[in-house]
Amino acid sequence: MRYRGILPTDWDPRQAADAVLQRLITVTAPQVKGAHDAEMALVNDRAYIVAEVNDLRPGENPAWPEVYCALSVVNLASMTVERIIPFARSEQAYENATLPVCSCFVPRIIRKDDHTLRCFFAAEQPGKGQSQIWYIDMDLDTLIFENRIHKARLKTAAGVLDMQPQHFHADAVAHGFSRPAKDYGLYLFDSFKAFDGKTYVAINNYPGRQNALALVNDALDTFEIIGHYNEPQELDLCESAVNRLPNGTWMAICRQDSGNTNYTFTTSKDGKTWTRGEYRDLVPNGTNSKPTFDRFGDLYYLGWQEATRINGVARSVFNVDVSRDGVQWQRKYRFETDRSFQYPTFLEHHGVIYVAVTQGDPGVGGKARIMFGKLETVGDT
Repeated sequence: MRYRGILPTDWDPRQAADAVLQRLITVTAPQVKGAHDAEMALVNDRAYIVAEVNDLRPGENPAWPEVYCALSVVNLASMTVERIIPFARSEQAYENATLPVCSCFVPRIIRKDDHTLRCFFAAEQPGKGQSQIWYIDMDLDTLIFENRIHKARLKTAAGVLDMQPQHFHADAVAHGFSRPAKDYGLYLFDSFKAFDGKTYVAINNYPGRQNALALVNDALDTFEIIGHYNEPQELDLCESAVNRLPNGTWMAICRQDSGNTNYTFTTSKDGKTWTRGEYRDLVPNGTNSKPTFDRFGDLYYLGWQEATRINGVARSVFNVDVSRDGVQWQRKYRFETDRSFQYPTFLEHHGVIYVAVTQGDPGVGGKARIMFGKLETVGDT
């Protein structure tokens, strides 16, 4: 077989993506009408997928108290959903705390130890007080969530504080940020990633247009701000994905919500001081949606939403480009569907890369359900 760089000369990104689309399964409950922003953990022979969902209407909104968080358990051998477990909803009473009237938004998940998964979520009431990032643990052996929630903490130069937008904003202001504060919208946005035995995550405030790299402590309950990257502020940058290049340089791809809405890139040698965001030729026509930036085996996978629309549907084209060095890229997948393909997350487990992604229905909206399936076997092209 002849190769052109990484991929065979006859590689067809659209055909490869179509094969993935055909094997995706729905992992949200039948009564769910709106779903978005999934993340996952893969342990032994199961996938544990968290998402924000609601049973009343398509889409999602931080002002909708009907939005709750649920976890789907998928058997990887049979590719069937074994259980769906809601774990955070408006006014839910736990042993140690009761949530207010709120939406439970942008859940994230990480394996804490051999027997525990930890799920994070934001409890939000836009315009009615500071939102809070909470976490709750689930026992892997029994698939039972503890009946207690705990406040995640944010570590800044001001100290260790409740993980709320006001403290994230104050730290950004101390580093030159000038946009107004928001009382909601602080999320753990990118997937958790490990480098040199430490766990990192990109966090953001979506309505506030803030981005930062954070270091997660060993207890997985405190997020230390390493460095902010928000320039140029007039581009309304948010929702970034971050990784580290072979020479140790950090690189982030950021969503843009003004101007031409194309993605910008920023780099840092130490994770603290970041370059001013700039466009790169490898992403010529992106639009405002979540990017991805992962490394599987010896390849980087950069995912980005293209502005092109299939049958007029927003977020209906998503590209995945691959590279060995973060400089030279080739197109591996081009997802095209009028059901939309948006906010995917990719994760490798036992040599297989899986994807969880938001999709919808033409004429109804692109945020109706979460789909899950196999992307590829690592190194198999």
